[in-house]
Amino acid sequence: MKSLLRILSFLSLFIFLFSCGNADDDVNFTIVPEGDLGQGSNVDQCLDLGANDLILSIQDQFTTLPGKVSIFFKVSDINGNPVPNLRANQFTIYEQGRNDDCFNTISASESFARISPNSQIFNNNTLLVLDLSNSVLSSSLAELQAASIGFINNVMPEEENTSFRMAIYWFDGEDVLHLLNPLSTSKDNLITAIEGITPNISNDPSTDLYGAVLKSTDIASNLLIESSQEDIISAASIVIFTDGTDQASRYTEEEAITKVRDANSNISFFTIGLGSEIDTQILMEFGKTFSVFADNKEELEANFNAISQQVNEQANSFYLFEYCSPKRDGSGENNLAIQVVQGSLQGAVQTKFSADGFLGGCE
Repeated sequence: MKSLLRILSFLSLFIFLFSCGNADDDVNFTIVPEGDLGQGSNVDQCLDLGANDLILSIQDQFTTLPGKVSIFFKVSDINGNPVPNLRANQFTIYEQGRNDDCFNTISASESFARISPNSQIFNNNTLLVLDLSNSVLSSSLAELQAASIGFINNVMPEEENTSFRMAIYWFDGEDVLHLLNPLSTSKDNLITAIEGITPNISNDPSTDLYGAVLKSTDIASNLLIESSQEDIISAASIVIFTDGTDQASRYTEEEAITKVRDANSNISFFTIGLGSEIDTQILMEFGKTFSVFADNKEELEANFNAISQQVNEQANSFYLFEYCSPKRDGSGENNLAIQVVQGSLQGAVQTKFSADGFLGGCE
């Protein structure tokens, strides 16, 4: 009897979890956690697409007359790793109207399917947070500047894009997270700010690492709140560089770890450590998304490059996929399924849309 109750409890929990995040949910301007289908649901079995190797998590969806359907989603693998730089021809569209037993494939060419710029509905903010305490300024400033400039070049688009912004902060032993350059879409402005760092920018030999973690997380959290108030979906990446441990003892290790652990899931955390005085375990706690460590200053640029690749992949795994629907039925909802194929991997998600008022054309 107890075994039967346990089985029933498990089934009840499974049904509850499976019912979350369906296509009928109200739009929620936050990024859906990894592995969740967001506003989508599992694809109807009549399509027989098989198990998902890739997860398409719908963040937002809307229609535009005379007949455009827009779906904004994130693609990751089953381990939660982002899948960036997909192309429109890797997606297949299926629609099912009220008279269709199953879904019909929509021609990608006839529907003018495309990956569109998402600057109107999405912001990606990167906070580069640099340790400029005395040990860095006196021994590895030039290498840090070169590595930071490479990071900026790798993360920021060649042409300015309002979706991609970066700010640069620095810390020493003061109870302040100093602003070096505010959020900017300009690669040139960010690089100029890095080049302007001089050895006398700080005269405090201590290191307030825990304070930098706490304050940068608060800044990123506030950015997400501001974007949400403007009906813009937002993500943030915090990249912290240091060559040592916290010396200021102003805040506790537990405070900083808890802040990172409990932070909004839309914030990614990265850390870069240099030298033999760092605590790799703590930096891995702070850099819960990805961490790298350099034994010497000559390895800094390679480490910054590794982080920039991770930041890029996170940002470029969000897609605004749009196509022109042939549906003209305004009396009810139509089912929509999107499948993506990358090599031997595939994933699909299903949702609904109304074709009310749809006419020929898309713009």
